[in-house]
Amino acid sequence: MTDAPRPQRLHIGLFGRRNAGKSSLCNALCGQEAALVSPMPGTTTDPVEKVMELAPLGPVVLLDTPGLDDAGELGAQRVARSLRAVREVDMALIVLEDCLWGLPEQQAVRALRTAEVPFGIVCNCRDAGMAGMARNWRPPAADLPAGVPLAVCRLPSGEDGASLANAAADLAEVRELLAQLPPREDEAPLLRDLLPEGGCLILVCPQDGSAPKGRLIMPQVQAIRDALDGQALCMVVTDAGYAAALMALREPPHLVVCDSQVVAAVAAATPPAVPLTTFSILMARLKGDLPLLARGAAALRRLRPGDTVLIQEACSHHPQADDIGRVKIPRLLARLAGGEVACPMLSGRHWREYRSGQPARAVVHCGGCTLTRRQMNQRLEEAARARLPMTNYGMAISLAQGVLERVLSPFPEALEAYRAAALDAAHNTGQD
Repeated sequence: MTDAPRPQRLHIGLFGRRNAGKSSLCNALCGQEAALVSPMPGTTTDPVEKVMELAPLGPVVLLDTPGLDDAGELGAQRVARSLRAVREVDMALIVLEDCLWGLPEQQAVRALRTAEVPFGIVCNCRDAGMAGMARNWRPPAADLPAGVPLAVCRLPSGEDGASLANAAADLAEVRELLAQLPPREDEAPLLRDLLPEGGCLILVCPQDGSAPKGRLIMPQVQAIRDALDGQALCMVVTDAGYAAALMALREPPHLVVCDSQVVAAVAAATPPAVPLTTFSILMARLKGDLPLLARGAAALRRLRPGDTVLIQEACSHHPQADDIGRVKIPRLLARLAGGEVACPMLSGRHWREYRSGQPARAVVHCGGCTLTRRQMNQRLEEAARARLPMTNYGMAISLAQGVLERVLSPFPEALEAYRAAALDAAHNTGQD
């Protein structure tokens, strides 16, 4: 747990034609053969990730993608996969063979500009003469916005240790280019802005059968670290020890954060004047648009028996007997609807991949701990454009337990968004 979590790393995408040098650039940047390199076109058939520290940016994930000029039916699928990867990166490099510019590069520029991803151009020149020409070259102005930075490098065709070392030393321009690209939006603190200096925080972390053995889950670890960064006094207890923790304090805590699955019991035991929220809601604020997710939760109030709600998980994992997404959430949604609700599980898949004659009324997403803020917001924005309400596991659980307003109270804007959407839901269904 000493390394930066993958979602907190800057994601850098490498895009370009086959054999332009994307994989060679990836290998040179990390100083090892992370991606397979071959003279044969189309060696990279799936996006390849490499986690590393890259000066001056710090912890990053390099994403090497298939060539944008791949041919045939399978090649078209690879191109589509590369262009989808644009939505997952914080910045990008378009890699050219010498100064070759055409339709594939124009396609990459359009995708990056649409996704509002800052990018630069790297000319991989095979000889010194072409490198000199490339420094005075620019793509057609009609294809490229002004101010896009350009770097020139000479990447090796082989991948032995000596050539990688030489290439790594020749990447000063590329590193300078990356440093010029606008940084991604700074993430808000997870919880320390909710506490006074030296404030007291209680984290309620149940250790049931679904908890990983010998460790805490990522949101709990991140909460502890953020509390320490804020110089807070942090108590970590199980739900069974929560009442004793409250009694041990001379003064009430400044904030209580609990797992969504025990929120009803924790809310009942917490004094009304003590702010209470859940790890899921904190992660929703960190990763995405909290008011938008709160409005999505209000849409669940309109559910009726027989409706369809998509359950979306960002990663694939081995489900437990009482799995939250496959068992607990559908059970709670049935309680809200007053009858059974269809809940197709999209594990590691996008809600767009759902195919059925029954239209979905909403999407309930996991906490997104494996996603970056950009990736989570992309999903939220796409759902909003499709007029498909989206919320997350924690909000759905808190709504079904009747405590959603209580756990949203530390976030006035999100609470107001939920209340406004709930009034609309009541009006549309004829409820009081």
